[in-house]
Amino acid sequence: MALPTEALLQALDYASVAVFAVTGALVASRSQLDIVGFIFIACLTAVGGGTLRDIILDREVFWVADPVVLAVASAAAVLVFLTAHLLESRYRALLWIDAFALAVAVPAGVAAALADGQGWPIVLVMGMITGCMGGLMRDVVCNEVPLVLKQGELYVTCAFAGALAAVLAGVADLDSRLGLILCAAAVLILRAGSLSLGWRLPVYRSTPPKPGAPKR
Repeated sequence: MALPTEALLQALDYASVAVFAVTGALVASRSQLDIVGFIFIACLTAVGGGTLRDIILDREVFWVADPVVLAVASAAAVLVFLTAHLLESRYRALLWIDAFALAVAVPAGVAAALADGQGWPIVLVMGMITGCMGGLMRDVVCNEVPLVLKQGELYVTCAFAGALAAVLAGVADLDSRLGLILCAAAVLILRAGSLSLGWRLPVYRSTPPKPGAPKR
């Protein structure tokens, strides 16, 4: 499997930053923050997952190497600050834009791990971290129920399935670009199915103890 090029990695990072920054700014609008708060949350969401990815892989952190990334996230924040009131449902918009962001960020993490020559377990984990951690940071800081942990919804599962699709494409010796496309498609299809059709995984449900049974 041919390794992703530096240009492809940069394009994926830019796309991920722009879309995740919009989701961060939408959450900031729900929290009624000022413009500086919008920019902070947008940047945190946009670079959080990629920063953790690069630290773990011992790569130069992508926005340190290219600070224009922060300008892209800030511009997205300002745009949302000026236009968020036009949306009929900011939460619904957040869910769908976040789905597209996840479908870009997971391939970005996968591509970085592949370019670094990592094995398939690391590729899986880097795809999931890059896709999920920025949104988790966003929701925790803004005191929202994290989408990553929302009961029964497919989210981390989508990231895992997408990264796994890329790994299987590599096993089949497909072109890396096709593998990343399959990765993005798997993420988006599963997340869209969860949002639109109610696709769920079974969740753990505790059962009450039988009368007289000792407590554990």
